[in-house]
Amino acid sequence: MNHIGPKQRLATRLAFLSAGLAMAAWAPLVPYVKARLGLEEAELGLLLLCLGVGSLLAMPLTGVLAARLGCRRVVLAAGGLACLALPCLPLAASAPQLALTLFIFGAAIGTLDVAMNIHAVMVEKASGGALMSGFHGLFSVGGFLGAGGMALLLWSGLSPAWASLAAALVVALALAAAGPHLLREPEPGERGSLFVLPHGAVIFIGVLCFIVFLVEGAILDWSALFLTASRGLDPRQGGLGYAAFAIAMTSGRLSGDRIVKRFGGKRVLLLGGLCAAAGFFVAVFAPAASMALLGFILIGLGASNIVPILFTAAGSQPAMPASLAIAAITTIGYAGILAGPALIGFVAHASSLSIAFGGLGCALLLVASSAYLGVAGGTARKSR
Repeated sequence: MNHIGPKQRLATRLAFLSAGLAMAAWAPLVPYVKARLGLEEAELGLLLLCLGVGSLLAMPLTGVLAARLGCRRVVLAAGGLACLALPCLPLAASAPQLALTLFIFGAAIGTLDVAMNIHAVMVEKASGGALMSGFHGLFSVGGFLGAGGMALLLWSGLSPAWASLAAALVVALALAAAGPHLLREPEPGERGSLFVLPHGAVIFIGVLCFIVFLVEGAILDWSALFLTASRGLDPRQGGLGYAAFAIAMTSGRLSGDRIVKRFGGKRVLLLGGLCAAAGFFVAVFAPAASMALLGFILIGLGASNIVPILFTAAGSQPAMPASLAIAAITTIGYAGILAGPALIGFVAHASSLSIAFGGLGCALLLVASSAYLGVAGGTARKSR
C-alpha cells in the first residue's frame, strides 16, 4: 500500500520541477546546434519535429507502464533517460544523429510528463484537496530556471556541452531527492490496465486540453510577431508578450490550489475561460501595444488553472482507468502545441493574425462553457 503524506507531495513537486528544467534547458541550445551543424531553418524545423514525435509516441504507452510498474519506476527511468540525452544534444555530429537524440529526448520528456501527472492525480485524490495547480506551477518555475540558468551558463562562457551537463546534473539531483518518496504501487484496480482508445468524457476533456495547449503554443510562437507587426512594438521588445503571459500563468498556478479550494473547479474553469478569452479580445481590439500586453496577462491568468482542473477531472471520470485517461488527454493536448503554430499561420495567411487570435478567444469561450457540462465536477472542493 502507498502511504501519501507531505513527503509524497514534495516528491511530486520535485518531479514537475525536474521536467520543466529538463525541457526548458534545451531551448537556449538550439542556436548553437544550428550553427554547429550548419542547418538551414527548414532543416532545423524538421529535426525539431523529431522531439514532438518522440513525445507523442511515448505518451499513450506511459499509461500502461504506470498502471503495471507504478509511477516511481516510470518517472525515474524517464527522468534518467532525459538526463542522459540532454548533454548529447549539443554533441550531435550530424543531422541524423541529432534527429535520433531529439527523438529519445522527446520520448523521455513525454513519458515523464504523463507519469508525473498520473502520480499527481493519485496524490491529490488521497490528500482530499486541490493540489494540481501547484504541481503544474512548479513545472512553470522549472521552465524559468532551466531556460534562464542555461542562458546564464552560456553567457558566462561555458561551452554548450558543459552547460547541458550541468543542467542534467541538477535535474538528476532533483529526481534523486524525489525518488525515495514517489509512489511505488499503481492505483488500486489499474495494475492490469491495457491500452484502449480514449472514449466518453476523456475525448471531451482531451479536446479542451487541445484548445488550451493550442493557446499556449500560439502565444509562444506568434505573440512577438503580433506585437511588432500589428501593434508597432519595437522588435527588441517583442518577447514581452510571452514573458507577460508566462509570468501571469506561473503566478496563477502557484496560487491556484487556494483559489480552487475556495471557489471550486467548476467556477474556476468558467471564470478562467472567460478571462483568457477576454484577454485575446483585448489584445485584438487594443489600439496600443501596452493594452495588448494587458491582454496577454489576462490570457495567462485565465488559462493558468484550466489544465490542472482538466487533469483532475480526467483522474476522476469513470469511463477509463485514470492512468490511461491522463495519458490520452496529455497526448491530445500536446498535439495542440505541435499543431498550433501551423494552424495559426494558416489562418493568419488566409486572413490576418488578429483574426486568428480572435478565433482562439472564441475557442476559449467553448472551454468556459464546458463548466456547465460537469467536466470539473470532481474538482469542486470548496473550503468550509
